[in-house]
Amino acid sequence: MPWKEHLSMDLRREFVLAAATPGANVSQLCRDFGISRTNGHKWLRRYKELGELGLLDRSRRPLSTSGTSAETVVRLIELRREFTKWGPKKLQELLGRLGQSDVPSVKTIGRILDRVGEPRVRPKSRRRLRIVLREHEKLDAKTPNDVWTVDFKGWWRTRDNRRFEPLTVRDAFSRYVLCLRMLGSTSGLVVKPAFERLFETCGLPKVIRVDNGSPFGCTSAPAGLTRLSAWWTSLGIRVSFSRPAHPQDNGSHERMHLDMASELESAPAASTKLQQQAADRWRLEFNEVRPHEAIGMKTPSALYARSSRRYRGVRAPRYPGNYAIRRVNGQGCIRYSGRTIFISESFVGFDLAVRKTRAGRLQALFYEVQLGSFDLASAPHHHRPRLTPKTSIPTRIRTSP
Repeated sequence: MPWKEHLSMDLRREFVLAAATPGANVSQLCRDFGISRTNGHKWLRRYKELGELGLLDRSRRPLSTSGTSAETVVRLIELRREFTKWGPKKLQELLGRLGQSDVPSVKTIGRILDRVGEPRVRPKSRRRLRIVLREHEKLDAKTPNDVWTVDFKGWWRTRDNRRFEPLTVRDAFSRYVLCLRMLGSTSGLVVKPAFERLFETCGLPKVIRVDNGSPFGCTSAPAGLTRLSAWWTSLGIRVSFSRPAHPQDNGSHERMHLDMASELESAPAASTKLQQQAADRWRLEFNEVRPHEAIGMKTPSALYARSSRRYRGVRAPRYPGNYAIRRVNGQGCIRYSGRTIFISESFVGFDLAVRKTRAGRLQALFYEVQLGSFDLASAPHHHRPRLTPKTSIPTRIRTSP
C-alpha cells in the first residue's frame, strides 16, 4: 500500500527509526503504518545502506529497454491496423503464429502501441444508468433536527501511531455537535451502528446533508444512494447531497472541522481511547460553553432539543397500486417479466416498486425516491428451475416455512 504523498518522507523516517530499534516487531509496525511487509523491509534495507538518502523516491524508468527489432514493430503496427479491436495478448499470439523470431512481451507490445499512436483498447464500463448530477439545494433549517450535516474529519494518528476516522454529526439550526466518534474505518458497516445509537438517543432528523463520498453517497448509483443512505431513506430521512468539489455547500460544518484541527488534531493524544476522551471534552465545551456568533453568541445547547421523531426501525413502504413490488436480491438484482435487471447492491433486501413505461423501460421507485428507468430489453433472461427426476430427489427435503 502506498504512503500518502505529502507525508511520505516523514512517515518513512518515522517508520525506519522505529523498526531499527532493537527488538522492534517490523510486521506489527507495517500494520500500524498501513503498508505491506515487503514495502517496509525495502525502506528499512535502503535506510541501512544509504541513510536518509535511501528514503527518497527513485526513478521508475526501466534499467534496460527491450531489443525489439524495427521489422517486428512494423509488423505489429500492420496487424493492429488490420485488427483494430485486438489487444496486446492477441497480437502477441498472432505474431508467434506467423513465425516472428523476436516476439515481445505483452507489456512491451502495449508500450509500443501507445508510443506509435495506436493505444491499447480498454473496454468502457457499461453503465446501467445515468450518472447522478447534483444540483445546488439550499437547505433552510428553522428548528432543531430540520437538517443534520454529516461528514468525516480527515484522519490523523495518535502518538502510538494508531489511525482513526473522526465521524462528525451536527445540527444545522443550533450548531450542536451531536456526534464526534473516533472510528476505525469509514466503512458503512462500521458507521451504521454509530448512527443507530445516535438515532436512539436523539431521534430522527428530517434531512441529512452529506457529500458524495463513501459511505454516504455514490454518484454512479441510482439516486446516488449507498447502503447507508438507502437505510436512512427507509427510516423516513431525506438525504440531501452536496455538489461534488463544492465544500461550501456544507460550509459551516467544514468551519467546525477547522476548529477541530486547531484544537484537537494539533495535539494528538497518546492512544485512541484517550483521543476519544479528549474529543468528548471538546464536544462538551463546544456545545455547552463556547459562544457562537452565528446564533447571537448563544451556546448550541441553549437552542437544541431532542427530535420528536422516534427511531422505530425500517418503515413498511407504501407504493402506488399501479406498481409491482420486487425485492432486491443479494446481487442487487430484481426479476421482472422473465428478465433479471441489475439495480444496485445499495438496495439489497429492500422492496422496490417497478412498472413498465410506454417506451419499454422499467421505472423503479424506492420509498419516495425515483431511481430512474432501466433498460428492460437488453436485460438477460433468468433461468426457470428445472424439473428434477424422482431418482435425484434427496431423502431430506427442506421445506419453506
